[in-house]
Amino acid sequence: MAARSARSSTTRRLLYSFYTTSLNPAPQTSTAALLTGNFHLRYFSAGSAAAARLRDEKEAWWKESLQKLRNIGISAHIDSGKTTLTERVLYYTGRIHEIHEVRGKDGVGAKMDSMDLEREKGITIQSAATYCNWKDYQVNIIDTPGHVDFTIEVERALRVLDGAILVLCSVGGVQSQSITVDRQMRRYEVPRLAFINKLDRMGADPWKVMNQARSKLRHHSAAVQIPIGLEDDFKGLVDLVNMKAYYFHGSSGEKVVTEDVPADHEALAIEKRRELVEVVSEVDDKLAEAFLSDEPISPADLEEAIRRATIARKFVPVFMGSAFKNKGVQPLLDGVLSYLPCPTEVSNYALDQSKNEEKVTLSGSPDGPLVALAFKLEEGRFGQLTYLRIYEGVIKKGDFIVNVNTGKKVKVPRLVRMHSNEMEDIQQAHAGQIVAVFGVDCASGDTFTDGSVRYTMTSMSVPEPVMSLAISAVSKDSGGNFSKALNRFQKEDPTFRVGLDPESGQTIISGMGELHLDIYVERMRREYKVDATVGKPRVNFRETITQRAEFDYLHKKQSGGQGQYGRVIGYVEPLPPGSGAKFEFDNMLVGQAIPPNFVPAIEKGFKEAVNSGSLIGHPVENVRIVLTDGASHAVDSSELAFKLAAIYAFRQCYTAAKPVILEPVMLVELKFPTEFQGSVTGDINKRKGMIVGNDQEGDDCVITAHVPLNNMFGYSTALRSMTQGKGEFTMEYLEHSQVSQDVQTQLDGMDESMKHFQQGLIEVEIEAEDLLLARHELVEIDRVRNGNREALTALRKRAKTTNTSVPSPFESIMRDVDPRPLVKEVCATCGDHTSREKTLLMFPGTDVFAAIPFHAAHTILEKDQARLDFDSKKLQSYVKEKSFSISEKGVLADKISPGVLRSLVTLTDKAKE
Repeated sequence: MAARSARSSTTRRLLYSFYTTSLNPAPQTSTAALLTGNFHLRYFSAGSAAAARLRDEKEAWWKESLQKLRNIGISAHIDSGKTTLTERVLYYTGRIHEIHEVRGKDGVGAKMDSMDLEREKGITIQSAATYCNWKDYQVNIIDTPGHVDFTIEVERALRVLDGAILVLCSVGGVQSQSITVDRQMRRYEVPRLAFINKLDRMGADPWKVMNQARSKLRHHSAAVQIPIGLEDDFKGLVDLVNMKAYYFHGSSGEKVVTEDVPADHEALAIEKRRELVEVVSEVDDKLAEAFLSDEPISPADLEEAIRRATIARKFVPVFMGSAFKNKGVQPLLDGVLSYLPCPTEVSNYALDQSKNEEKVTLSGSPDGPLVALAFKLEEGRFGQLTYLRIYEGVIKKGDFIVNVNTGKKVKVPRLVRMHSNEMEDIQQAHAGQIVAVFGVDCASGDTFTDGSVRYTMTSMSVPEPVMSLAISAVSKDSGGNFSKALNRFQKEDPTFRVGLDPESGQTIISGMGELHLDIYVERMRREYKVDATVGKPRVNFRETITQRAEFDYLHKKQSGGQGQYGRVIGYVEPLPPGSGAKFEFDNMLVGQAIPPNFVPAIEKGFKEAVNSGSLIGHPVENVRIVLTDGASHAVDSSELAFKLAAIYAFRQCYTAAKPVILEPVMLVELKFPTEFQGSVTGDINKRKGMIVGNDQEGDDCVITAHVPLNNMFGYSTALRSMTQGKGEFTMEYLEHSQVSQDVQTQLDGMDESMKHFQQGLIEVEIEAEDLLLARHELVEIDRVRNGNREALTALRKRAKTTNTSVPSPFESIMRDVDPRPLVKEVCATCGDHTSREKTLLMFPGTDVFAAIPFHAAHTILEKDQARLDFDSKKLQSYVKEKSFSISEKGVLADKISPGVLRSLVTLTDKAKE
């Protein structure tokens, strides 16, 4: 027995050593080394009883470790007290030693609001991660923004969390962003607690808020506490599970005193406890059996039932308190430990890419292969900071990990745990933890493994931007900081997009609202010292079709040599409402009318065609395209021919499908004194809004309406004017909805020049395969003329290494040349000019090549066929006389179309000049 005990003791020492020190790369096989240093199970024989026992103890260790780990997020509507609550949590857990308020007079601000802008505005802009310990449990916390414009921060936090706290204001109740956050929690199947905050405020009514949660959020919920007093008389809480009263003493409420339930609250406590038991019994069979048998429900039985129901997402326990007054936070922390799940109690799945995306359950074991999800990126002082949630396995500093999405193998140079903007270096982290790594280049949503598996995690939902505005640097000597800032912001925030206006050449930024874009403009000024001017905000319209339309298009072209032939037959129709998809392509071909290898090119052509509708040039959504028949040619058919046939087929049937314009509609919630109801509702009607809800809260009126975003610019000022500064409103994106007929007429005729130019951009790409090398000749002549020999050398190297698959010039040059300065000139000059002027304008400059595809320029020239009706053979001779050595690259002059030769001649003339 003594010997066995000694062996068990040695095993525990080995196990302890394994988890409390970092692993060395070189194996240590001596007994002394194993007892004092690091080891791995492979150093034991597979059949060893000691190894088996060690594995069992190791498994028991990590299970116990994970059982004492909680990953939670704190989310709510703006100004509900999320960050104030997080500040108290950090204080009571000893993570910070002094409390600072969000809008405190000391100017320090809350710990989790690390940005200067957050402290100045008193709002959370970026989600922030931290960790703390409470009663031997480790709690990882992510504090998220409450403003709807920063909803992506909530989205990606909830994607990686095991539980959440939904904070509700006892006065404001369930508000618009409360509904949005709860919907996000449902999407990612996150168990949650509710915390009714601000019970010390005038007008606090927790029971009203609970009724709203049941009706608006469809929560199956009940209170696990009742308040002792409200507003100025709020003194403490009664715990309905243990039937004890809690009071919070000390200067910061750090001392929790437990007493019996006050006599004047005993009847209410008994009633609410019975209600709690009834509600939980409806979703927990074990408790229901005891309840129906009239057996006494012990606190332990009730707590276990609440835990089961909460983790199963069938019940939401409701806690109460006032974070600002330091009351109710410690019992809420106890509730996090008691009712929210540990990592092993949550089902997480991955998709096995090596088995056709077969669904794989992740055990959460540190013994498994590493699987980690990158859910947030930040540009730190030491490079890119990537936040990871580890779902399985162990990651160590110095490890090589594989980005499954890109196939790249990278080293982990530095591993840290985050505490707001502070970092703590660690040597390793295991499954269930949230950490950050430096120097790992990736995108948000990428999955990392140790290379032994090819698992990917499902990505998070990213909403489309609803608002755009033009932006430019005030000073042209910004030293590249303007572009650096935009590139960084776009990488960090998937809802922030940067684009180029093809007509004006202006840089366009898009986001979720005015505040969202304003914050980034201000951050550019502060962090990059770049002052920027912005244009008037504009909304992102869409187009869609309203009825089915047939298409039958034959793309046939002969220009010497191999021609182009492709015929596509089918129909387009709108997708059913609520389908969630924006584009669907169905191949319903029967037989071999079109060879199967050409079908992907047809789908690609339709996808390109829907990028720009013919009404106002905006993307087309909610379209289903069905391919039913077609025809091909044994010699002339190619992927390009069928791709172009698809583009023209869509344009052919688009008008017959009765297209309409869609505009973003916002869900607007207003709260103002009842005396102003007439003027506010009248103004909503003028803005073409539809009122869908009208409630009374005391002396205030609460209106919910659907209003087009295009009519909401400047509404803050208008509402303050109508309500003498007493009104407030919030809004969030609801959907894209069809515009009224007068708006469609106005939009359809507002920008004919833009529409004309966009049509030119999707014209046919003539003889693309033959032109790839010829295009590079064009580019080389122009670059030699401009003395850009370094760029020319790099371009030639690419041409030699890629042979016939050389990228087209505008793809290559976009990496080296900024096309924007000439785009505006090009667009303005594509109208009433001679063919030679058009030729000289479109073909000589690499800037224009970068901005405008070759085929678009060539198409504009071909439309003036009468003035360019040259003889093909004469042109070929002329090219040879000019020593334009096309054949050197393996392209025969007799295979080049007359239109292309005309372009080559013109450019050669200009180059020789």
